[in-house]
Amino acid sequence: MPSLRQIRWFWKPVTFLLCLTPLAYLTLQLFEIGSLHLGPNPVEDIQHTLGIWGIRFIMLTLAITPLRWITGKAWLVRFRRMFGLFVFTYCGLHFLNYLVLDQTLNAGAIAEDILERPFITIGFGALIMLIPLAVTSTDGWRRQLGQRWLSLHRLVYLIGIFACWHFYWQVKKDIREPMIYICILALLLGMRVWRRYHRGKRA
Repeated sequence: MPSLRQIRWFWKPVTFLLCLTPLAYLTLQLFEIGSLHLGPNPVEDIQHTLGIWGIRFIMLTLAITPLRWITGKAWLVRFRRMFGLFVFTYCGLHFLNYLVLDQTLNAGAIAEDILERPFITIGFGALIMLIPLAVTSTDGWRRQLGQRWLSLHRLVYLIGIFACWHFYWQVKKDIREPMIYICILALLLGMRVWRRYHRGKRA
């Protein structure tokens, strides 16, 4: 088991840099560093990459608790907040790309999309729910809110559902990739339901 000092000064910085790697790679592609470049529709490529990594970090965040149950390694929980903040980072950049590069800050077109295109509506809803989770992610907020903090941060389950739903509705024909994330989410949430059910039976 790593010590708290090792986690703080080694494993967390390493994990932080790994979490930044997709964004760094995307930046290199954007500026065509070396042989790297985006496809013929760079705005769509950026949008897809940021959205996919937002969903992946949601899955990583939700996987921490089941991994702790399975392995008995309580120190894994110390990475959950970092993964959660990277969810907000990638999803926020995903939406910012849509606002600036895709819609060029056309407020009318953006409002119309959010109101009339269901996959954008549900994606926007997930982003709105992420904001209070990011704001209250600190230890100070956790102490201040007490039990209400736990209730608030259970929104991550709904965010995961909305994110997968957004991805599923967004694709036109090939639903294999969103179905992979839907199955992973179903497994992670199902493990929680199963554990709560069996704890209730024992009680």
